Order: sequence, then structure tokens, then C-alpha cells
Amino acid sequence: MATAETRGMTADEFWEWIGQPENEDRCWELERGKPIPIPATGRLHGVVACSVSYFLGVYCFRRKTGYVCSNGTALLVEKDPDTIRGPDVMLFEEKCRLEELSNKYATDIPRLVVEVLAPNDRPGSVIRRITEYLRRGIPLVWVVAPEDRCVFVNRIGQLQTLEETEELTGGDVLPDFRCRVGDFFRLSGESA
Repeated sequence: MATAETRGMTADEFWEWIGQPENEDRCWELERGKPIPIPATGRLHGVVACSVSYFLGVYCFRRKTGYVCSNGTALLVEKDPDTIRGPDVMLFEEKCRLEELSNKYATDIPRLVVEVLAPNDRPGSVIRRITEYLRRGIPLVWVVAPEDRCVFVNRIGQLQTLEETEELTGGDVLPDFRCRVGDFFRLSGESA
């Protein structure tokens, strides 16, 4: 009989596994049934991810619908073998109450996934993640590049690069969302 180690872990087995004491203090993702450690990112990464979350959160509150999940919220992106990613930011459109949210990984499809590039990100792994998200049916994926101060906007069959001085919109996926790309890359008190 095949074990989880020989056939690869399912999403549920992985969820139990990361909750074990020896795995709790590390970040993990599940890639095609295999747990992989995720290296820590730096302060710049965290600040930019928080800024993106802020602007998207304001958008949701203004529209009175949807919610934003930040750094490392688990998302099932592939089944058989299972893959669970921890995008830096996700925006879900549905209206719900806080009590209705699961303590497990998300299985529903967000409207937007945002990955903030970290210094240790390899181009091949970033492209693989974008492909997984789009294949899963996520209509919009932003890759935010703090060092280059730009945003790569990904949709099926489309890639657009927006520079720091340009306006980022949500198009038909996030109606009425707009902000300047450079707003993601400044601290409070810094002038625009």
C-alpha cells in the first residue's frame, strides 16, 4: 500500500503535517504532493505586501464586498497531485462574515493573486506560480517588483508591465480599482 511519502501528500495530509510541532516554526508550501520549505523574506518584501493589502482592503471596504488575505494564506491551486501555494496577497470577491471563513487553506478561486518578488525568487519558480494561478482560473495575477518599482499584470495570454509613475487598474476583474504603482513603494510620510 502506498504511503503519503511515496505517492505524495494530499492537501489535507499536508495541512495536518504542517501543524505538527516540528514543522510549526517554518513556512511551507506543497508542490505536486511534496512539502517544500519557503525561505523567509525581508522587511522590504513585508512592507510592500502590506501596502498592496492596504490598497486592496480599502477597495473592498469602499465597495462593501470582498475581503483580502495577506502573506502566506494557503491556496489550493492544483489537485492530483496537490499543490498548495501561499501567495503574498489574495482578493476574494464574495460577501461573507468573518465567522464563515475557514481556518484551513482556501479552495475557492480568488479574483486576484499578488506575488511580491523577494531577492531569493528564481524566475522559473515565479513563472511556474503564475502559470498555476492562471490555469486554476484566477483571472488576474500581479507580480510586484520592489527593486524595479514596477508591477507585471498577468492574465491568460496577456502580460503588461506598469512602471512606478503609471496607474494600476483592476480592469473588468476589479471594477473601479485604481492606484499609482509607486504608492506600493513608499512609507507613510513619504511624498508621492
